[in-house]
Amino acid sequence: MANILVVDDEESVRHLLSRVLSRGGYECTLAADAAEARKFIKDRNFELILCDVAMLGESGIDFIRHVAAEYPDTATIMVTAVDDPEIAETALETGIYGYIIKPFNPNEVIINIRNSLRRRELEIADRAYRGNLKQEVEERTAELRKTLRGVIYALTMTVEYRDPYTAGHQQRVSDLSRAMAKEMGFSKDKIMGIRMAGVLHDIGKIAIPAEILSKPGRLSKTEFELIKNHSQVGYDILKSIQFPWPLSQIVLQHHERMDGSGYPNGLLGKEMLIESSILGIADVVEAMASHRPYRAALGIDKALEEISINKGKFYDVEVVNACLKVFKDKKFKFKV
Repeated sequence: MANILVVDDEESVRHLLSRVLSRGGYECTLAADAAEARKFIKDRNFELILCDVAMLGESGIDFIRHVAAEYPDTATIMVTAVDDPEIAETALETGIYGYIIKPFNPNEVIINIRNSLRRRELEIADRAYRGNLKQEVEERTAELRKTLRGVIYALTMTVEYRDPYTAGHQQRVSDLSRAMAKEMGFSKDKIMGIRMAGVLHDIGKIAIPAEILSKPGRLSKTEFELIKNHSQVGYDILKSIQFPWPLSQIVLQHHERMDGSGYPNGLLGKEMLIESSILGIADVVEAMASHRPYRAALGIDKALEEISINKGKFYDVEVVNACLKVFKDKKFKFKV
């Protein structure tokens, strides 16, 4: 049977409520004020508290606010001689389950108690269900994210197996893009999307003949046009997959430039996703800093010089500044 705490500064009311509750089969503890009640609830669990409004010291409403904040599984009912709609409304806003006016009918008290205890059980069960459901959703989401990352990295490997000279390029671009996005204050979710776009940005090269990808000499105009098509091919591969981020659009735009001189659609800076600007700059820096079949590595200094000179023309100013800060202040280095 439920354990109930009665808080009232009138002794006669306390004992009357005690008799009513005992006849109803409930265990009852009596407190003369909120201070004494606070001591009781520290040491014992009460399913329900019956509390007066106007008491010496702390008011019943303030005490109920304390109970609601610290003991959310405890139901509360106000039992008071104050028949004031404004006070009743204030009391209801604290989360009480009932408001009984003195002098009360014993049957009214018992009915209120039974209804309140039933409602309390339902609310506790609902909170437990929601808590379990939330945990299950979080666990399932984590599993799906893990699977998604696995699929993405598997797609990445299909390109790198065909193009050994750029093996690791996509991962290094992803690492730099992540560092830049973090420097720019992006949310964790947006940073994750940029990371995933980074490891997929050259997926369209799967459609380019391997001999062109690894050609040591200068590319012909036709060969270069084939290379340029990899952004569109990447978009076509990814567009039908429901990622939680706009990966297909980021991949499509990563060779676009602020002045419209990029490809495949000649977008202007204001038309580009900021994620694409980040990815594009990371791609340029990594490509210039690394060895390629057709040239030796130019180095980080040359790469940073390129984006600095063309800041505001080809490359977004804010993104370039973040990239420079990542290298110069944060000492970013590509993993070998």
